[in-house]
Amino acid sequence: MQIYKILRDPEWRAFQKAGKTLGAPVDLADGYIHFSTNAQVRETAAKHFAGEEGLMLVAFDADAMGDKLVWEPSRGGALFPHLYRELMLTEAQWHRTLPLGPDGHQFPEDLA
Repeated sequence: MQIYKILRDPEWRAFQKAGKTLGAPVDLADGYIHFSTNAQVRETAAKHFAGEEGLMLVAFDADAMGDKLVWEPSRGGALFPHLYRELMLTEAQWHRTLPLGPDGHQFPEDLA
């Protein structure tokens, strides 16, 4: 199962340069790296990144994350994937820009 992380441009560039990350400021404050599933990622973008440009959508394989990926209740009781360790750039399956359109962020068409 793929899970997704949305990163702002400076966060993405720092991740690329270091090859690893403990996440965005919200991740550091919460003590884990927030991810979203395919069913959750659009709402995550709308709620936490509304109106922001320069975003990168990065896909990861949840099954490959090991036991440090924990599914915990969040918005409305839905289970969200939270990673309790550093995230490695080599774990990324793909990344794509997440442009801002007139009706919000434009997700890749192949993201069902």
